[in-house]
Amino acid sequence: MKRLIVTADDFGMSPGINRGIVQAHRGGILTSASLLVNRPASEEAAAAGRACPGLSVGLHLELDPDDRRGLAIALDSQLVRFEQIVGSPPTHVDSHHDVHHDARVLPYVREWAGRTSLPVRGHSPVRQLRGFYGQWGGDTHLEQISVDGLLSLLDAEVRDGVTELTCHPGYLEPRFSSSYAQEREVELRTLCDPRSRRGVKERDIRLIGFRDLQTLAAHPA
Repeated sequence: MKRLIVTADDFGMSPGINRGIVQAHRGGILTSASLLVNRPASEEAAAAGRACPGLSVGLHLELDPDDRRGLAIALDSQLVRFEQIVGSPPTHVDSHHDVHHDARVLPYVREWAGRTSLPVRGHSPVRQLRGFYGQWGGDTHLEQISVDGLLSLLDAEVRDGVTELTCHPGYLEPRFSSSYAQEREVELRTLCDPRSRRGVKERDIRLIGFRDLQTLAAHPA
């Protein structure tokens, strides 16, 4: 069976992103979000996550590959902070800009996650799918994050097992600063478009969250 986790990164980055992520979950195909714990909007995001019991909320680590001595401290402190503001452990772990894939960082993250039994993006049985992104080669490509682009990606990349599609939906705000800006609102519209949910269903893909993995392991059928 094909199972798909749709994860929004950057939960907690800004109120507009928080609002967009909640909307994409309640009115779209989003099943999971990854929380930045040390941003001004982090506590707001944590509260929003608690108000959405079907949303799997994981830890979106912020790490400095050049600070090897500080990595272990950063990992532990961000986990503690997550549990303080969310009130429960994360359902999964990944990182801002996927920096945990860096060879200087990955050994620390994998050893730490092994102690906490948390699935790490790209290093667990869940297959990572990163093609839903509106910038390539320094240029904007909104067609990649359109409904047609999303469904084409699902056709090409989703197969039996569990796949995680990463995304970055949100609303822009006047003082929001990011190299990935207008694309966030396009992603949000795509995730909430009824054609996206219908397309997932027509492809016999089941939407799940990271919190479902434990049950799935116990009852794989």
